[in-house]
Amino acid sequence: MRGPTGFLLCSLVLLAPRCTEVAAQDTQPDPKTPCANWMGGAPGYPGHNGLPGRDGKDGKDGLKGEKGEEGAQGPKGDQGEVGIPGPEGTRGFPGYPGQKGEKGEGAFVYRSAFSVGLTERAPHPNVPIRFSKIYYNEQRHYDASTGKFLCSIPGTYYFAYHLTVYLTDVKVSLYKKDKAVIFTYDQFQQNNVDQASGSVLLHLSSGDEVWLQVYGEGDNNGVYADNINDSTFMGFLLYPDLDEH
Repeated sequence: MRGPTGFLLCSLVLLAPRCTEVAAQDTQPDPKTPCANWMGGAPGYPGHNGLPGRDGKDGKDGLKGEKGEEGAQGPKGDQGEVGIPGPEGTRGFPGYPGQKGEKGEGAFVYRSAFSVGLTERAPHPNVPIRFSKIYYNEQRHYDASTGKFLCSIPGTYYFAYHLTVYLTDVKVSLYKKDKAVIFTYDQFQQNNVDQASGSVLLHLSSGDEVWLQVYGEGDNNGVYADNINDSTFMGFLLYPDLDEH
């Protein structure tokens, strides 16, 4: 084997160990495989859970969500303090006319009154007593020549008389339209001066007359007046009949 054939065989023998070493290095088994060729061991146990990691950084705000449903109304809160008055607002439109009010009294003031006194003694019976001393008769509704009051303003009137009684008894009556309304009688006491009086409310129509007169046979006309004793007659309108004005 000394020829070319022998030289080739020797070269292969010399190179065989080296190739085997290289092949051994290239084919090392993986220890993590279930069976690492002829050197693989048994699988190990799972390790313990590791500690939680640290919180990461806050992410960016997401998109705005849709509007949620309205919640239930909460309880009423406490009343707050009164605030500062605000500025005056603009003037509003005129309102609708209100309902018609009740009828009131007119601007015209209705007046009717008189106050008179006696100047003559012992007036004649059964005729109006003529009180000729005038205290008040601005409207001239009392006629001193007849002794009668003439109603010019329909309404309710008040009449009164205060008579001095002297020398004899007194019987007087207040008349309205030829009809006696009230009567007054006073019995005279000797050596004394007495008083007789009366008053009444009357409703009068326009044209009605009111007066005072002595009644009887003439022995009851003790109505008296002098410089220190007076006999008076008066009347005035309380309120008029507005429906007739």
